[in-house]
Amino acid sequence: MYGITDLKTNVKIELDGEPYTVVDYQHSKMGRGGAVMRTKLRNLRTGATLQKTFQGNDKITPASLSTHQGQYLYADGDSFVFMNTSNYEQFTIASSLLGDSAKFLKEGLEVDLLDFRGKVIAAELPIKVEYEVTDTDPGMKGDTVSGGSKPATLESGGVVTVPLFIQIGDRIRVDTRTGEYLERA
Repeated sequence: MYGITDLKTNVKIELDGEPYTVVDYQHSKMGRGGAVMRTKLRNLRTGATLQKTFQGNDKITPASLSTHQGQYLYADGDSFVFMNTSNYEQFTIASSLLGDSAKFLKEGLEVDLLDFRGKVIAAELPIKVEYEVTDTDPGMKGDTVSGGSKPATLESGGVVTVPLFIQIGDRIRVDTRTGEYLERA
């Protein structure tokens, strides 16, 4: 069982028989009262968000999720097709369940598939992924490392903010949790 201090970003818990992940949390303690944890939770099966406040003595059940390796294959309308690499079974996951990480999916990307009670409900991308820049404004003379930033479109279709010296065709690493540029590859 988790206490309220165990609730951090990306921790998976179970409430009312549904799996949730902690999106945001805020711990507060006022005067003589007990501590409380205000959380924003996202349902892993439906993608819906929920605000929930936990009291200091509450016990929270960890979600009984199993994880196995999978590979992203292609987009099919408003969903994405993945393959389990151990048994080669293919299945789809709705884009609403992937949230912002959907814009960082590229063909062949290895992901962790979350299984809840025998059904795949989510895919977790690696933290750092390498992409090729397919479109960005050209850099001007005098652009430096600390100069500024500009938007760049990646091979996956996602847009990130990059330094001015990044050009079309450059390979960069991106943090898929935050969508931030990390470094050149």
